Amino acid sequence: MKYAIVTGGSRGIGAEICRKLSENGYYVYINYNNSAEKAEALAAEIGGKAVKFDVSDTQSVKIAMNSILSECKHIDLLVNNAGVSEIELFNFIEQENADRILNINLRGTLSCSRAVISSMVNHKSGCIINISSMWGECGASCEVDYSASKAGIIGFTKALAKELAPSGIRVNCVSPGFILTEMNKKFTESELEEIIEEIPLGKFGTTADVANAVVFLASENAAFITGQTLSVNGGMVI
Repeated sequence: MKYAIVTGGSRGIGAEICRKLSENGYYVYINYNNSAEKAEALAAEIGGKAVKFDVSDTQSVKIAMNSILSECKHIDLLVNNAGVSEIELFNFIEQENADRILNINLRGTLSCSRAVISSMVNHKSGCIINISSMWGECGASCEVDYSASKAGIIGFTKALAKELAPSGIRVNCVSPGFILTEMNKKFTESELEEIIEEIPLGKFGTTADVANAVVFLASENAAFITGQTLSVNGGMVI
């Protein structure tokens, strides 16, 4: 049995990643913070386990990860998916919201990774996949804090990959483009039409597109791939 932890796994991209991993032989620990009902329903659907912890709270992460490791002894795969965003001018965003974006998106990714690395190093195996964004690659106006946090994830992926490679641990990144999720329900129909005109493939991405990329990077088919960012954006950013 292979064991995986997916942060922010109760909804959207995270939920689809959990489903795809389950289909590929993983027992999945589904992290959530607020969406208990959805996480429990997904756990029942795929035969995994819902685990509540706040990725931005280092102590909460440590306690939860130690509890998981006491059950399964070794985590084969960590998917750092939890993330939040806000559209606002850089100098108008509330400091509390800016801090929340950085703490969840970037610091949460670092904290969760730090909590499982010792076990992976001891076993000389493991895989960490971080979910960034195309805005982390090229930047987005009115999403400056979000772009900075996602760019940080890409830099973190490259650095950690170099550090952990001698221990047989691979670290990669998936960078989604415009994916139709609940997070994008804020866009009007006319705004969506404008966005799709900017995508060379002429369609929006799906949660399955991202999940399939994660499954690939976690598989033996990607055994010689580490420190890379796999862009899943329909050609919007090349």
